Amino acid sequence: MLSIRNLCYHPSATPEAILNNISFELQDRQLGLMVGPSGSGKSTLLEILAGFVEWNSGSIYWKSQELMPDHLQQICGLVFQFPERHFCGSTILEELRLGHIDLDGDRIQGALSSVGLSHLNPSNSPQSLSGGQQRRLALAVQLIRQPSMLLLDEPTAGLDWSMRKQILGILQELKKNWTILVVTHDPEELDEMADQTWSIDHGKIGTIHK
Repeated sequence: MLSIRNLCYHPSATPEAILNNISFELQDRQLGLMVGPSGSGKSTLLEILAGFVEWNSGSIYWKSQELMPDHLQQICGLVFQFPERHFCGSTILEELRLGHIDLDGDRIQGALSSVGLSHLNPSNSPQSLSGGQQRRLALAVQLIRQPSMLLLDEPTAGLDWSMRKQILGILQELKKNWTILVVTHDPEELDEMADQTWSIDHGKIGTIHK
């Protein structure tokens, strides 16, 4: 279970806190949905949970163990809204093997199959893929890492209906075995599969009762 207690993040360069006294819990193998407009703090929250940003005060727990940023990097896997900006491999295979040089073919195919990309040639460039395929490849990269929790930033934004439908189907399957936190400005398509939903605005959180 993920437990966030009184989390605050206030960079010295900003006049107001980006996250203000955030508290919530997400049970194992649940999908949590965080809904808010642009600039509400939702993407910053994911970056903190991924261990990329250090918060000012408050606590983050996973299964009752308090975590610091270096621990979060091992436990959480973040899929950015625009993953193409973060790809480092020149081929799909290189991207999947980053940090996992000895990764065998079965695990690679398993990861690609789990996100509906088993038909792709691993020698293709990640930059040659469509937007929806790039997001699925980024998700496969995180699945290979085997984190305990998946963090997704606007996973369906900007995609056509066919691609959105594929992403939603993948999330429905993944939530059977993973704890997932999704942030979005448009909850309509994700709301039905969410186990818990929160609103966030100006760095403050509220619960949406379904």
